[in-house]
This record gives sequence, structure tokens and C-alpha cells, in this order.
Amino acid sequence: MVHLLKSRVQKSSLSELTIRSLGVIESAEIEFGDGLTVLTGETGAGKTMVLTALNLILGAKSDADFVRNGDERLVVSGKFKLNEVMVTKVEEAGGFIEDGEVILNRSVTSQGKSKISLGGVVTTASQVSDLAEDLVEIHAQASSARLSKSSIQCELLDAFGDYQEVLKSYGESYAEFIVLRKRITDLKVQLSVRDIEMAKLQGLVGDFAKVAPKQGELNSVENEINRLGSVEDLNTGVVAALSAISSEENSALSALNTAKKFLEHLRGKDSQLDGLIDNFVELVYEINETNSGMERYLARLEADPAKFDQLQTRKNEILALIKKYGKGNDRELALENLFTEAADATSKLLDLQGGDSKLAELTLESEKIFGSLRKIAKSLTEARRLAAKELSNAITIELTELAMPNSKLSVEVTSSSEEVPTNYSVTGLDEIAFLFTSHKEGKLLPLNKAASGGELSRVMLAIEVVLAKNSTVGTYIFDEVDAGVGGKAAVEVGKRLAQLARNSQVIVITHLAQVASWADQHLVVTKSENGSVTQSNVVEVTGSERRKEIARLLSGQDESISAQEHAGELLELVAAARTEMIG
Repeated sequence: MVHLLKSRVQKSSLSELTIRSLGVIESAEIEFGDGLTVLTGETGAGKTMVLTALNLILGAKSDADFVRNGDERLVVSGKFKLNEVMVTKVEEAGGFIEDGEVILNRSVTSQGKSKISLGGVVTTASQVSDLAEDLVEIHAQASSARLSKSSIQCELLDAFGDYQEVLKSYGESYAEFIVLRKRITDLKVQLSVRDIEMAKLQGLVGDFAKVAPKQGELNSVENEINRLGSVEDLNTGVVAALSAISSEENSALSALNTAKKFLEHLRGKDSQLDGLIDNFVELVYEINETNSGMERYLARLEADPAKFDQLQTRKNEILALIKKYGKGNDRELALENLFTEAADATSKLLDLQGGDSKLAELTLESEKIFGSLRKIAKSLTEARRLAAKELSNAITIELTELAMPNSKLSVEVTSSSEEVPTNYSVTGLDEIAFLFTSHKEGKLLPLNKAASGGELSRVMLAIEVVLAKNSTVGTYIFDEVDAGVGGKAAVEVGKRLAQLARNSQVIVITHLAQVASWADQHLVVTKSENGSVTQSNVVEVTGSERRKEIARLLSGQDESISAQEHAGELLELVAAARTEMIG
């Protein structure tokens, strides 16, 4: 979700979104700038379809119901400017990049068939979804519920903390410990049936060594068998072909060479003909070369019954090995897998032949690695506890700024016993819990029990503002982040969104004037008389037109003089606050 980078990072951004036949949107092309962009419009005008379009190009599940009534398919595409890290990731995924930009495209038919492409190359929704984690972060009330998961809370804490080297060391040590522990477990099982297992492994290793197949040998042997088994047919066919080409006075080759001489005399008389002459001479040369090659082939072609029998025997040996030890119906794949299995069998035999002494050796090594793992896990826990206090304070301060002065968020780190090996996981010994209360002196409870939908959205916003400077995510999209708020609280939500937009591109779908007034770019989505949204129904508003839209959001009456005056006053207040914030 969020990845740490302590210095200011270059970030990717969404520059353009194109929508065709999605819901009420007939066609729309939206350009996005940097900073804070807000989308407003009347209910049902298609604002949420913009979010749906973004979800689709980022790999979300598709649905035939998204396709506009009467149309065969919907098509959505997004153009993203990429930073260097994302350029590398997209190129590794096979996508084509032009001028540092990539286009993500998604189509869905009315029958529900979906196709997604990355930089012009067809790919899978899951692959795009993986890339999108560092590209766009989408927040709606439904998606904010993810914040209640302990694994996500652990990711957020680790993204905030300055202990990436400890995390890396722990990951490496844990992976080494798990591999060794599995090896010990496997060896114990194998030792319990040692004689049977050794006989089985020795059979595979011995038979494989006896046959000693080579990579690709089966195809080579079969091709040679086919050749030797067809010597008579090959000889007859090649002789007949050579006879037709060159053995008679009026042969094809003789005629071609004669024609070549005539044409050579005409060279230089007509440039157009010269090109044709060059082509003809080249073809005659190639036919002569092919003829010579066939004569050499014929000279070497001879029956070899002894070699034929030898190859048949070799083929049978390889096939017998595959039949005895191979898996599946694909002979080539089965043989390929046998190379790995034989090598693994050799390694397992060494372990088994060492018996109990090998187990003791591995156990001693495991204890040594476990000791190192315990030390690193302890350091990781200590680092998390320090970071948890800092993150708790920072988020609580942000919540106060978001008009939640009595709210408190506490990041709790609970650790399992370090003595028990099975307590260790890929993330350490720690369980992370975000506890919250919206009341002064209130009892701290898990987020999903203590926070309403609107509060959860603001908690998520507070977290993103705290983490944004170190996050590689380039674009944040918020829908319903202002749900359940109004007045001064709504102004503060807008302010924090503007604060977040100083480090990343932020796109907000809102119905509140107090939030929309903070925008660097204000887009309005409207419906035409027939209830659809077309290119002309998505416009950027500035100046008096923006003031009218703010007035509509405030009172529902964009032509009201008093509403427009109120809107102008709000925009002036926000402009002053923005200047103070930047200063």
C-alpha cells in the first residue's frame, strides 16, 4: 500500500482519463493537473462513474452492467506520467512507454468479457492491480474499511518508521530460518522411513546416471532416426529434384543461367530494369547455391543400419527412464523435470546417508539462526514501539486539524513470546492495532468498533497526510471523504486535502462547497437533457463560473446573488488560508 522513502521522491501522476459508454457517460475525456482536483456535479451526473472508470483501468473486477444501455462495450483508458521506479516496473511487465507516459486501457463487453492492456500490451487485471499499488490509492467509505485490518495497520506503521534496514534483515533471517526448519522437518520424516526412501532415491539417481540423458537429446535422437529410416525416400526425392533442376541440357537451372546472361547484357540501359535484373541474379545465385547444397547432402546421404539400431536403443532407454520416473503426459516436460528431480535426489541422499549426525548438524545451525532471528525481532519490536508513539501523536494532531478535537488514535504494538519459534511470522512477532476514540477520556477501541464511516474516512485522510511525504504513491483519490461533515469540519477536510496535494496529486469527488473551494483544478460533471454525459458535460470551471458552482453547492441555487456572494467570501477565505499555509 505505502512504501517508505525518507527523501522527497519523484511521483507518478494521472494526466488524462478517457471514458466511452460507461453508465450514464456516453463519452468524456478528462485532463488532470497536479495538486488538488475536485469533481462536483448534481446527483446522478456521473461523478462516481469517473471513480468506476479508474477502478477498471487499475485492475478492479469488471461487470457487464457497467456498459451503457444499448452499447456493445465500454472502453476506459488512463494516461499516467511515470517516475523512474514505475518506468522500470512497467517495462519489466512488458508495457510500452512513450515520453515517460504509459496508457492503461480496459474494455468490457455487454456479455461481460473483459480485456486489459498495459502500454499497448494485453495483460491481466491482477498484474495491473499489483502495479497500481504504487501508482494510485483510492479511498471511499467501503475501501477505508481495509484500515481496520491488522495487516494493513502493520504496513502503515512500517511505512512511517525509520527502520527499513531492520525490516530487511529480519525478512532475510526469517526466510533462512524457515528454509532450514523445513529441511529439518523433511529430514526427520525421511529418517523415519530411511531404508525405503534411500532405496527409492538410489534407484532414481542410479538409473538416471546410467542413462545419462542430455538436454534436448530425445528430439535430436528421434530426428536422426527419422532421417536414417527414410534414406531411400530422401535419396530418390533429392535425385529427382536435382535431375529436374540441373542434370539435363534444357534443365531449369540451365534456362535460368541463360536468361541471366541475356539480362546482364541489358544492365545499365534502364534503371527500372536494373532493379529487376539484380533481383533475378540474386535468385539465380540462391538456386545455384541450393543446388550445390543438395548435391553435397546427397553425397553424404547413406544408410547406416548399425547407427539406426543404436539410436533406436538409445531412444528406448530414454523413454523407459521417463516411463519409470517421469510425471505427466508431456514427454519433453517429464524429462526436463527429471534433471531437477535427480539433482534433488542426490542432495537428499547425502542428508539421509549422514543420518542422525546430519540432523544434529542442521539442528545446531537452526539454533544459531534462531538466536540471530530473536535479536533482530527484538530490535524490530523496539523500533515499532517508538514509531507507534510518534505515529499516534502525529495522527491525533491531524484529527484535531480535521475538526475532531476530542478524538485520539493510539497505535498499539503487542508482541508474542520470543521463545516459541512458531510465533514468528513474515512480519515479526508483533500484532499491530489502531485504537480510536472520538470522545475525550473515552475508551480506546479497535477502529471498526469505535469509528463511524465518516470518522473512518477522516482517520484515513489523517494517516495519508502524515505518510504522504515518504510515500511513493503518486495519486490519491477520495470519494465520500467528506461524508457526515459540514461547516468548519468540511473546511478543515478541504485544507488537509490541499496539504496532502502539496506532495502528491489528489483527486476528490465531493458535494461540499467547503471542500471544493480548496481546489487547484475544479471540474464539473453535468447531464444533458437526455440524461447522458458527453464530452461537453465535463468542464473545468474558473472565475465566475466556479463561483456559481460553489454557490450551487452551498444553496442549490447557482443564480442566487446572495449565494454567489457567500461563495465569493468562501473562496477568498480559502485563498487567504492557502497563502498562510504555504507561507
